[in-house]
Amino acid sequence: MRKKVLFIFNPIAGKAQIQEALTEILGIFARAGWDTVVLPTQGPEDAKRWTQERDAAYSLVVCCGGDGTLDEVASGMMAGNLPPVPVGYLPAGSTNDFARSLLIPTDLTEAAAAVVSGSPLSCDIGCMNGEDYFVYVAAFGIFTEVSYETPQDMKNALGHMAYILKGLQSLSNLHTYHVRVESEEMTFEDDFAIGMITNSRSVGGFKNITGKYVDLSDGLFEATFIKMPANPVELNQIIAALTSQDFDSRFLYHFQTSRLRVSSQEEIHWTRDGEYGGAHREVVLENRNRALTLIAPRSGLETE
Repeated sequence: MRKKVLFIFNPIAGKAQIQEALTEILGIFARAGWDTVVLPTQGPEDAKRWTQERDAAYSLVVCCGGDGTLDEVASGMMAGNLPPVPVGYLPAGSTNDFARSLLIPTDLTEAAAAVVSGSPLSCDIGCMNGEDYFVYVAAFGIFTEVSYETPQDMKNALGHMAYILKGLQSLSNLHTYHVRVESEEMTFEDDFAIGMITNSRSVGGFKNITGKYVDLSDGLFEATFIKMPANPVELNQIIAALTSQDFDSRFLYHFQTSRLRVSSQEEIHWTRDGEYGGAHREVVLENRNRALTLIAPRSGLETE
């Protein structure tokens, strides 16, 4: 029996690169014996709604776009009434953090071939305040204000989170977020420049800043809170700690947890998977262990 597949793509993601590859991608799916229904998104929430309202006959949903498109499909899968089905991902955004974690090819036709030949991987999914889902990151602070359109060659040249902090050398540009963090592992309260809760080996295009030993299916987030530097010397020490993965630095709180609460007196703007996540005074983040099945290349499955 031929497999029925729902293919959702964002036609403008990544400078509309899908337009040149679409015919070849559909050919790859057809040769695999798939009957593919194609839906190009027209606006926000389309991918989420179509995934949530999909017909039960679909045995696979494949999405093509940036991390935001993947977020919508994952959210629709989690919010729907049907049993979840595996998700394939063709990364066409400007950053593609989660694809980096699974070593999914950036070439769209190669990524399509990897979906056809790949294997299922059960991944954790984050839930914010019991209703909003994220695939790999929820964050606030400087991180949320840095454009995901930053050229990759600039990120590569400066390395890791250094670009974010180097670009904000003037302390007057840094906003203080006074928050209280509560989890089973620890509770603390302080002034922070950045807070991020992740399940990824790459965030904002920067590799290896989320932790030394990241497992996408262990039921645990990697939580990192970076203190507000008091002066330029401390700012440089923070940059050095991040680039060297010194997570024991006195400027950082870094730990693993399955659930935490972040609260503040003021409303804080959050991001989920690179998209706006709303303004909140309190956020509860929970890890839904192995709740989403992704089709990953065999090389991605072997990544530690």
